[in-house]
Amino acid sequence: MGRWSIHLATLTGQDPYYRFNDLNYRWISLDNWTYSKEFQIPFDISKWQKVHLIFESIDTVSEVLLNNVLIGKTNNMFRRYTFDITHVVKALNSIEVRFQSPVSYAAQQSRAHTLYQVPPNCPPSVQEGECHVNFIRKEQCSFSWDWGPAFPTLGIWEDVRIEAYNSCHLNYFTFSPIYDNSTQDWNLEIESSFDVVSSKPVSGQVIVEIPKLQTQQSYSVELQPGERIVKLFVKMNKTVTIETWWPHGHGNQTGYNMTVLFKLNKDLEIKKSAKIYFRTVELIQEPIKGSPGLSFYFKINGVPIFLKGSNWIPADSFQDRVTSDLLSLLSHSVVDANMNTLRVWGGGIYERDEFYELCDELGIMVWQDFMFACALYPTNRGFMSSVRTEVAYQIRRLKSHPSIIIWSGNNENEAALMMNWYNVDIEYMSTYVTDYVKLYVKNIREIVLAEDKTRPFITSSPTNGAESVAEGWLAKNPYDKHYGDVHFYDYFSDCWDWSIFPKARFVSEYGYQSWPSFSTLEKVSSKEDWSYNSRFAVHRQHHVSGNDEMLSQAQLHFKLPQHTDPLRLFKDTIYLTQVRHFHSGVQKFPAANIRDM
Repeated sequence: MGRWSIHLATLTGQDPYYRFNDLNYRWISLDNWTYSKEFQIPFDISKWQKVHLIFESIDTVSEVLLNNVLIGKTNNMFRRYTFDITHVVKALNSIEVRFQSPVSYAAQQSRAHTLYQVPPNCPPSVQEGECHVNFIRKEQCSFSWDWGPAFPTLGIWEDVRIEAYNSCHLNYFTFSPIYDNSTQDWNLEIESSFDVVSSKPVSGQVIVEIPKLQTQQSYSVELQPGERIVKLFVKMNKTVTIETWWPHGHGNQTGYNMTVLFKLNKDLEIKKSAKIYFRTVELIQEPIKGSPGLSFYFKINGVPIFLKGSNWIPADSFQDRVTSDLLSLLSHSVVDANMNTLRVWGGGIYERDEFYELCDELGIMVWQDFMFACALYPTNRGFMSSVRTEVAYQIRRLKSHPSIIIWSGNNENEAALMMNWYNVDIEYMSTYVTDYVKLYVKNIREIVLAEDKTRPFITSSPTNGAESVAEGWLAKNPYDKHYGDVHFYDYFSDCWDWSIFPKARFVSEYGYQSWPSFSTLEKVSSKEDWSYNSRFAVHRQHHVSGNDEMLSQAQLHFKLPQHTDPLRLFKDTIYLTQVRHFHSGVQKFPAANIRDM
């Protein structure tokens, strides 16, 4: 079994982005689908005590049947699913994955939440999207966003495999370099989870080797039957100088190859190989002499680093189409543009391992949101259990990457609640505040602190940081430029006037729209679409009054094109929005460079 997208399987020969295909093929995500396949086991299953079927990720709501036996259900795109098929699997097998429409599932979950509404119910009508995305743990922007189409995908979007074992099995393996400030020494914490199926304890040796650091250590272990955790503390050879990992433009991205060999019960060997990097990260929030508020900046290896970067949204609405070449092109483009940071935005996905490996190698720092964005969320038992599994899984998967410098609980949800974006009745406000603290503080934050002590955590972006904490985790004004980070959008003031931009402690998101180049639009449109006010142009714009705002901004400094040739008029208008967009970015830099830190 491999990756399988219902949309791409159905849209054979069609570009999903062509003209109005998001509407023409909306029916795909409104229907239920079944994936079926027959496969053979390439080994004698009778020789193995336990057999698992593992989905690295499945999108999203499904029932999985093997040989007509229900072996499990899924409802979270952001976690691994492991199903015990020991007593079901045969030499020749049939599998069915019965997908439920994510749109209908989200609506069902919303209807079942009868005590109070959890807004927003639906996106603005201009987005032509789907409702209740906050009730399903999948890519939030797949139900539409103000910059993208609604393609609520269904399918198998990561690898599927079968694992068979006797005695014991390694469930997961993760590690963290730890710097001891008191001794100024580097150490390494390794955590491994085992499933011991033997009726007797399993014992043996664990050998950790980092050749370039002349480090080799051996540990004796004994695992009792059941699910067991092994934690190792590895001391680095003090006679060898360790080169630290640095962001792009500040030094090298030195990494060291490590092998961990588990030699158990004399006849079982499990070997894990990984690259290990050493770096420290601190989020500095301190009083500033002569200025109100607190600083908000990062130190890497004890050195203050100015972050220059962009927000990262999913590279495609369909992850099957995101190739290694595309990820490499985009990440190298970040470095070529002299950026050093990407913020993995909370309305998308936790990216695949390859993305973070590229960031490690290129020195791109990553601000990692958890996948919650621009909404309030339910906190019932089933939802919270799913979230807790998701968060623990993602931290264990990602925490060894030096590029990730911070965990952030969500995108804009502190601001959404405290600025009352959804016109919540004041009598229910305390309920939503309680839910917010329960989700991001008492669950996500607690899991982060338990799983990863090497990098900071903030509950939201934007947030007032330490000031939000002091105010009970929700600041009265989350956009206070004297604290934390700020998101800034102003489509009405003159974007060429640098003084309109906030001199904030840290600007983690801001921007203006422009139209893409005609060469890009031409591939997904027809001649009748090539005017600024065409049905296609209006449909493509998901931000309320977005097309008018771009022209109004351009008119402040340019005479708008007046050509009688419709195609030239369209091309020149597109170009003008891009010039305006470019200058808005240039004008932001003076404000950023003179801000307090």
